[in-house]
Amino acid sequence: MAATVVNKTAHPFDKTRLEALLNRRFFYAPAFEIYGGVAGLYDYGPPGSSLQANIIAEWRKHFIIEEGMLELDTTIMTPAPVFETSGHVARFADWMVKDTQTGDVLRADHLVGGVLEARLAGDKEARGLAAAPSSDDKKKKKKNAKAAAVKLDDDVVKQYEAILAQLDNYSGPELGELCRKHKIRNPDTDNEVGEPQQFNLMFTSSIGPTGQHPGYLRPETAQGHFLNFSRLLDFNNGRVPFASAQIGRSFRNEISPRAGLLRVREFTMAEIEHYVDPEDKSHARFADVSSQVITLLDRKVQESGSNQTVQMTIGEAVSSGIIANETLGYFVARIYQFLVKIGINPERLRFRQHMGNEMAHYATDCWDAEIHNSTGWTECVGCADRAAYDLTVHSNKTGQPLVVRQALKEPIVTEKEVAEWNKKALGKTFKADAGVLQKIVEEMPESELLRLKSELNNGTTTVTFPDGKEFQLTSELLTIERRTFKQSIREFTPNVIEPSFGLGRILYTLLEHSFWAREQDVERGVLSLPPVVAPTKVLIVPLSARDEFAPLVQEISLKLRKAGVFSRVDDSNTSIGKRYARNDELGTPFGITVDFASVQKRTITLRERDTTDQRIGSVDQVIEVVSGLVQGDIEWTQACAWLPAYDGVQAID
Repeated sequence: MAATVVNKTAHPFDKTRLEALLNRRFFYAPAFEIYGGVAGLYDYGPPGSSLQANIIAEWRKHFIIEEGMLELDTTIMTPAPVFETSGHVARFADWMVKDTQTGDVLRADHLVGGVLEARLAGDKEARGLAAAPSSDDKKKKKKNAKAAAVKLDDDVVKQYEAILAQLDNYSGPELGELCRKHKIRNPDTDNEVGEPQQFNLMFTSSIGPTGQHPGYLRPETAQGHFLNFSRLLDFNNGRVPFASAQIGRSFRNEISPRAGLLRVREFTMAEIEHYVDPEDKSHARFADVSSQVITLLDRKVQESGSNQTVQMTIGEAVSSGIIANETLGYFVARIYQFLVKIGINPERLRFRQHMGNEMAHYATDCWDAEIHNSTGWTECVGCADRAAYDLTVHSNKTGQPLVVRQALKEPIVTEKEVAEWNKKALGKTFKADAGVLQKIVEEMPESELLRLKSELNNGTTTVTFPDGKEFQLTSELLTIERRTFKQSIREFTPNVIEPSFGLGRILYTLLEHSFWAREQDVERGVLSLPPVVAPTKVLIVPLSARDEFAPLVQEISLKLRKAGVFSRVDDSNTSIGKRYARNDELGTPFGITVDFASVQKRTITLRERDTTDQRIGSVDQVIEVVSGLVQGDIEWTQACAWLPAYDGVQAID
C-alpha cells in the first residue's frame, strides 16, 4: 500500500512546468491564438471552465445562500451618464509612461516596482543570499537582463524596500520623480521613459445606430446594484441591512497586461453590495467570526516603509479600530473562510489595508485579500466601505430618492424657528427676487433666524444676496415663529460595504497553490484541488474494454450522477498508471477501478489522488463514501476507517 504521508515540497515550485500543464490540458489559452492573439484576453477550456463554475457554485453557497442575499444580473453595456455621475469617467484611471524611443506603453507603478525588485534580487545574489538562476532561467532573462548580480549600498536597499512598501500610495508625479531619481528605464529596451500620464481604463462604445448615445463596457458590476436599489429595498420589505450579489463579466482596458490571468482585459467578477444603517454598522453574526485569526497589513505600517504583518482575531482588529466596523470585519472573515475552503493556502494569504492615496474615490476604508504567488502578492478580493457615495450621487443626478424610510419606535419631537411669509406682499415688493429671497432665508441656520427674529421685533432686518444686493424686510413681510415638529419616520441613505472578487485571479493562484510533483518523478505533476472545486470529482477506470464491463461501468456512472457527483470514464487502452497520472494533472481527487473481480463480486477499489492510497468495498459502499468525500461531509481518514485497504489483489472465480 502506498504511503499516506506525501512530500509535496520534494521539488521546488516550477512555474514553467505548471504553465506547460495548463496549456497542454487546456485549462485556458490565449484568445484568438491562430490570429496571433490579443494581450489580456483568454479562453477557458473544459477543465478551466469547470473549475471556474465550481468556484462560482461554492461562492454562491457560501455567500448568497448562507447570507440570504438577493441575486442580480444587470447589463454590461452602460450609458455614459451613469459613469460620469459615479466618478469613473474622471477618476477610473492608472498612470502610464511611454518609452521615449519606441513609444511602448508601461504602467508606471508596475515599472517602478519591477525594476526595484529586480535590483534587490540582484543585490541578494551578489551577497550570496539567493541561489544563482539556472542556465534555463538565464536564457529566459537574457532579453530583459533585469536581475543582474550587483551589490547595492545598505542605505539604497532600505530606500528601495521603503518605496516598495508604499508603492500603491504614490501619485503620478511622484512616480515620475522616482523614475528620474533612481534612473528607472524600460527594462525591455533600456530607454528612458516619459512623464506619467493618466489613462482611463474603461472601454468606450456607443449605443444605437447613430452613435449619439455614448456608453462604456462596465469595469465593475456595482453600478447595476445601486441603480436598482429602490426595487431591491422594496423586495426586502423596506428593511436594512440586506445585501445584493451579482456574478458577471467586466472589462478594463489594462495598460500592459503581461501576467496571464492575473491581469486581463475581460474577466468574471463576483460582487456583493451590503446596505447598512450608517448609524449602526454592527453585524448580527459578528460573534460567529470574531475569533477567526487572519494576517493583517495595516496602512500605518506601510506608510512607515514596512511590510511587517501581524496576526490577530477579527474581534481584536475591530475593537482596536484597525478594521473600521463590525460589518467590514465580518466580510473580511467570510472572505478568508471562502478562500481557504476552495484551496488557497492560508499561510500565503493576507489582508492589506489601502493607504490614503490609493483609496478608490468612493471608499472610506478598504482591505484587499492578497494571495502570494510566483509574481509576488496579488490583490484578488477587495472589501471596501463605500459609505453613501454611490446612492447619493445617483440620487442627486436623477432626482430619484435612493433612501430608506424607517418607522421610529418613539417619535422624535423637536422645536425650531420657521420663516412665515406674506407671499402676496412679498411678490409685490420684490417681484423677481422674491423666490431667491425666500430660499436664502429658509436655508439659514437657527442662529441666523433668531437674529432676524430679534431685528424684526425691533422694526426691520436686512438680508444680503451673494452678489451683495441688500433687501429690507419688515414684520409685514416676514415673521419668525417657533414651531413644534413630530417626526415618526426616519429617512436616511444607507452605507454600502462591498466585497469584490476577481475570479480569474483566484482561479490562477489556486492552481499555483495546488501544483506539485511526485517525489519519485518530477515529470508527474499533480493538482491537489479540493473536491469541492475539482473539475471532475471521480475517474472511473475499467481495466478492460470487454463487453462484460460495460453494464457495471454504466451503473456506477449513473449512481454517481444521481448522487450529484460528476465523473468521467477513461476506457482508453493506455496503462492504468498513465490514466491516473494524466487525471492527477487535472486535479481529479478520486478514482474508481473496475477489474475482473468487480464484475464477478461487485467490489470496486477507490483511489485517493495525493496519497495514491487505495481502498476496497462494494459498489454501493464506495459510492456512499465518495459522495460524502465530495460533499465535504467526511475526510479521507474517515473513509479509510470505513473501507479496508486494498492489497493489490482481488481473487476471481
